[in-house]
Amino acid sequence: MAASSKNRFRKKKSGPRAAAILIVLAVIVAVAGYALFFPSSKIGMAPQKPQSSSVSPTAPGAQIPQKAITSTSAIPPAAHKQVDLPPRTKNEAEPPASVSGRPAVLAVIIDDMGSSMSEAGSLAAINVPLTFAIIPGLHSDTEVAAYAASKHIETMIHIPMQPKGWPGQRLEKNGLLVSMAAEELQERVTRFVQQFPGAVGANNHMGSEFTEQREKMAVVLQVLKKNNLFFIDSATSSASTGFTVAQQLGMKAGRRHVFLDNEQEQSYIQNQLKQAIKLARKNGSAIAICHPHPTTIKTLALSLPALEGQGVTLVPASRLVR
Repeated sequence: MAASSKNRFRKKKSGPRAAAILIVLAVIVAVAGYALFFPSSKIGMAPQKPQSSSVSPTAPGAQIPQKAITSTSAIPPAAHKQVDLPPRTKNEAEPPASVSGRPAVLAVIIDDMGSSMSEAGSLAAINVPLTFAIIPGLHSDTEVAAYAASKHIETMIHIPMQPKGWPGQRLEKNGLLVSMAAEELQERVTRFVQQFPGAVGANNHMGSEFTEQREKMAVVLQVLKKNNLFFIDSATSSASTGFTVAQQLGMKAGRRHVFLDNEQEQSYIQNQLKQAIKLARKNGSAIAICHPHPTTIKTLALSLPALEGQGVTLVPASRLVR
């Protein structure tokens, strides 16, 4: 009886203990499950010091450096604008504007040559086809003509003719006057031709009055035709008869289209040159006239050599007479 009572006591005593163990296990499981599915900050427990291998990228206090953002969708739209790129330099990867359009053939005549060998040398150094129009009677006229021949530069006789306003307006002493008889005009023009045997043509120097006189021009042009010279009308008067009379006489002739240097300013001369090229593109060819002024020579030296690459062919004046 005593042994039996002791066993019953042990059984009764072990029941509560087993229940307690089960409760503890249940609590542990519950805590572990809660900790597994919820952040530790939400259960009021002091978090342990995190180690680098176990820190979640979304854990509180974890800072993501901005440079770690690589998706372009996270960059503000303004950042896609290429505002920091250097602008394209002028004419980069673009053809010169003057290249477009029809080819241009252009003759450039330098009037008033014969007073300076240095002018002739500077113009020859540009190394493009030019035509020198030499005034008879200037102190270096024959020297300039000989130098031009040695450089294969075409020469013309720049015949002085009476301008409107003469004698108030200056004219060379050997100039042709409206008051002269045909014989005197023939004699003077013949002397000019003899003085410049290498000349291939002639044009008028001044002459706004003389070239309007059809009969006087016919006398002059007949002498030129006899010596196989062409005539280019400098068109110092809108009423000039030089070109039409030359055509009527059956001689080769041409007419000036643009004066390049009525103003001694580089930008003006360059703009006039552009006008001459524009006319040449439109009509097939053009004749421009200028003078051996320092600014003109400098501008021609800067501008003319580049024209070949822009579709412009420079030629002697003799190529453009018909």
